[in-house]
Amino acid sequence: MDKLGVFVMPAVVLCIVLFGFLRKVPVFDTFVAGAKEGLRSTVSILPSLIGLIMAVSMLSASGALDLLSSFLAPVASLIGLPKQAMPLALIRPVSGSGSTAVLTQIFYDCGPDSFVGRVASVMSGSTETTFYAIAVYFGAVGIKKTRHTIPAALTADLTVCIVSALAVRLFFT
Repeated sequence: MDKLGVFVMPAVVLCIVLFGFLRKVPVFDTFVAGAKEGLRSTVSILPSLIGLIMAVSMLSASGALDLLSSFLAPVASLIGLPKQAMPLALIRPVSGSGSTAVLTQIFYDCGPDSFVGRVASVMSGSTETTFYAIAVYFGAVGIKKTRHTIPAALTADLTVCIVSALAVRLFFT
C-alpha cells in the first residue's frame, strides 16, 4: 500500500481520457490543440523570462545585491529583520531559484533552526516571485500595463519581510 502514489497520476489521466470518450470528445485532437496553445503561450512569454533571468544574473554577478543588502542593513535592524536575511528579501520578488540559493546559503551559514534561518524560511514561504509571476501570467494573456499590480505586490512582500521577523519572535522565542 505504500506505493499507492505511483498509481495516482496514471489513474487520473485514465479517468480524464475515459470521461472524454464517454462525452464523445475527440480526446487526442483536444490534447493537440491544448499543446499548441501551451506552446504559443511559452513562446509569447519567453522574451520576458530571458530578460528577467539576465537581470537576476547581472544583479548577482555584479555584487549589487550584496552592496544593496549592506546599505539596507541599518533599516533592517530597525524593523527587527536580521541583516543576513536581506539578500533573500531583495532577490525573492525577482527569482525563485535565486532566492532558493540564498536561502540555502543562509541555512548553511546560520542554521535552519536559528532565528535567521526561521525568519528566512517564513519569508521564503510567504512571499511571491512577483516579477516572475507578472512576466509569466500577464505575458501569457497579453497584458502590457501592470498598473497597480507591482506596487501592491511589492508592498505585500515588504509587509511579509517585516512580519516574518515579528512572527518568529512571537512564536519561537
